[in-house]
Amino acid sequence: MKQIEKILDLVMRFLMAVAMGALVVGGTWQIFSRWILQNPSTFTDEFLRYVLIWASLLGSAYCFYRDEHLSLDLVKDRVKGTAGVILAVFIEAMVLFFVCYVFIYGGWKLARAAFNFSSVMHLPYSFLYSILPISGIFIVVARILKYLQLLDKKKGGEK
Repeated sequence: MKQIEKILDLVMRFLMAVAMGALVVGGTWQIFSRWILQNPSTFTDEFLRYVLIWASLLGSAYCFYRDEHLSLDLVKDRVKGTAGVILAVFIEAMVLFFVCYVFIYGGWKLARAAFNFSSVMHLPYSFLYSILPISGIFIVVARILKYLQLLDKKKGGEK
């Protein structure tokens, strides 16, 4: 299980690093071409928009993996005992349902139904939309790994 975690962490960090590097390079090129060359690049606006979408969705999946995602802990932290466990399980089930239904299923259907192309780069929108099921799968795998770790801790006692 630790090997799977390392591979998942490495893949997600690599993809985020590539996306952030592309944002820096694309943004720098846009500024350089606009202000120095006096001839703004036509594709960088669209390119940066797509890369920002990919970077944000990959980043959100990584936050789920690291268990550092945005959550409202106001109620969850105040409820203790059996009710707290039930609430935590309910919240996790709702998160998984949402991710599976919206990100994976909805994103897959959206990517399959997108036949049009972007106006400047002529990339299929299905390529842009494919980040939804990809990040959804990352989130589900991350949550499953978390559940397996919790089960392992419960079996072997608190470490």
